[in-house]
Amino acid sequence: MKTFIAIILFIGFYSTVFAQSLSVQDAIQITLKNSLEIELSKNIVAASKNNNYYGVAGGLPSIAASGSDIQQQSNINQNLNTGTSIERKGANVNNASANVTAGILLYNGSRVIATKKRLTELQQQSETQLNAQIQNIIASVMTAYYDVIRQQYFLKTVNQSFAVAQQKLELVKIQQKAGLANNADLFQSQLDYNTLNQTQQSQILVINQSKAELLRVMNLNQDSTIEVEDTIIIDPSITLNTIIDNIPANFDIITADHQIRIQELRIKEIAAQRYPSLNGSAGYNYNRTQSEAGQLLLNQSNGPFVGMTLGIPIYSGSSFKRQQISAEYDASNARLQKDILLRDYKAAVVKAFQSYTSSIRQLNMQQNSLDTAQKLLELIMLKFKLKQATIIDVKTAQQSFETTSYNLINLKYSAKAAEIQLKRLANTLKL
Repeated sequence: MKTFIAIILFIGFYSTVFAQSLSVQDAIQITLKNSLEIELSKNIVAASKNNNYYGVAGGLPSIAASGSDIQQQSNINQNLNTGTSIERKGANVNNASANVTAGILLYNGSRVIATKKRLTELQQQSETQLNAQIQNIIASVMTAYYDVIRQQYFLKTVNQSFAVAQQKLELVKIQQKAGLANNADLFQSQLDYNTLNQTQQSQILVINQSKAELLRVMNLNQDSTIEVEDTIIIDPSITLNTIIDNIPANFDIITADHQIRIQELRIKEIAAQRYPSLNGSAGYNYNRTQSEAGQLLLNQSNGPFVGMTLGIPIYSGSSFKRQQISAEYDASNARLQKDILLRDYKAAVVKAFQSYTSSIRQLNMQQNSLDTAQKLLELIMLKFKLKQATIIDVKTAQQSFETTSYNLINLKYSAKAAEIQLKRLANTLKL
């Protein structure tokens, strides 16, 4: 469980300017190092660890010391049974006392034990939530990283098509000078050139926005310069049964298990309030009273003491019983929430796996289509040079090339995104 927590401690320093391509592993490491969400979760873990202590559960002795020294003036008027009368105004009287007392809970229906176990569960739950946070962050940075690759691939496709449009425009100008092309062909070629030029600029904006999102996930300054790799490698070995079998290992499911045990321990804590409680105490008392007048001029006592206190709850307006019933409902709800989570995760796995397998099945065919579209575009351009193809034929071939290229990278990205989601749900995402 602590594997991902330990990873953070071994991450080195990375500059915010990358001269070489940033690998996905580097992006993950930087994100884990800089993540504010992880820092927040780590603070929660530290707080729950601090609270996981027998003293917080009420199982350790308490020791207290107190003392007082009071000087006062009193008017004394006493009639003794011997017939003597004592009367004095403004007599000085001094009262001094001090004591040290230690107390310890001996028995309260095992409430301390249940509380300590609940605090341990809370600490383990916070650690599990931190691990879940790390898995989610790894998934987020990987998805953002591969989206940048997708958008850059789109730009490469646009650049290739733009090069064709540029070549086409130059050929039309040459043909027009030779009297082999009309103004319509020139105007259409110019429009195609301008359109793809605008598409280039729009796609550069999309890439910059994708990089800005990646920088946000990595918690780097928006003026940082990053360059990512240009390949998407898909793991083809994922099977549906393996992912479903690993769902119980998902940190969110483990967190739900902790929540169930926490609620069950709350029931025991509340039930313990209906049992008798026994407290032991021991200490040392010192008392001294001195007066200038009166029958008692000096009274001093000191010495140790020991005692026990038994408390028996007799009637509390059924509040403890009702609290216990409410806690039982909370435990039942925790079990239902886990069942809902399992149901939703299994459905998410099936949908993600369908997307994953469908994309992989289409990849080879789409790659073949792209190869064919590229060959067709080259052939049409060759025929266009020889005046055996029209400008419309070239534009149609360009559109086929662009569409198949877009479809191919979208399929790769879709398969990779589904792979990331499946591994996150199965708790198998690694650096």
